[in-house]
Amino acid sequence: MIREWDATAYDALPLPHLRWGRRTLDRLTLSGDETVLEAGCGTGRDTAALLDLLPQGRVIAVDGSARMLDRLRARLADGLDRVDVLQADLTEPLPIARADAAFSVATFHWIHDHDVLFANIARALRPGAPFVADCGGRGNIARVRAALAKVTGEDPEVWNFAGAEETRQRLERAGFTDVRADLVPDPARLEPGEQFESYLATVVLGAHLDRLPRSEHQGFVHAVAAELAEPVVDYVRLEFSARRAGG
Repeated sequence: MIREWDATAYDALPLPHLRWGRRTLDRLTLSGDETVLEAGCGTGRDTAALLDLLPQGRVIAVDGSARMLDRLRARLADGLDRVDVLQADLTEPLPIARADAAFSVATFHWIHDHDVLFANIARALRPGAPFVADCGGRGNIARVRAALAKVTGEDPEVWNFAGAEETRQRLERAGFTDVRADLVPDPARLEPGEQFESYLATVVLGAHLDRLPRSEHQGFVHAVAAELAEPVVDYVRLEFSARRAGG
């Protein structure tokens, strides 16, 4: 199921996603004239950086959230002639011509079937095309999940935090080669109080809040934050790179 996001609140936060995006782009070697598929483009922060690396190229920016894509269009209003904006489910075949590369940041842990996901991306790439990505990996936000379990009495499977080895195997099954995958601890510290709770509500706990009446949101987030000893989200990133076989 694709969920909507509060794109305005998301963009207003001090997101560690910015450094994840820079790190992921650093692993993508481009000539500058390619067409790059961005899988889970969000509000377009990384899309803007990607366009800077593609002076003669273009980006196919894909996301499931209409609000995120509206924000992207506003952010990139002067550069939309080089961006194909597509609202789509990444677990469904993408209606695009084969791209020269694929790039993704902080998206794939929201998708439960990585075998289908990687197969779809492989079909969207030309042979030999590079694919680099970042997402939450095994052990990601373990302390936050423990706090959630104390508040709710359960640990619902909202996310898919995959390990490095299983990811390598899935990518190879999907038709990728030269696969590298690593788990990288990268905790994010925020200001206690309002900023931390806003971050939890917008970035981490949105799927849980969707199940509750709006009148209960603030109390729920406060209860989760109170179970954490410090205002830290204990991220573990799954970083991987691969190449579409056949090139």
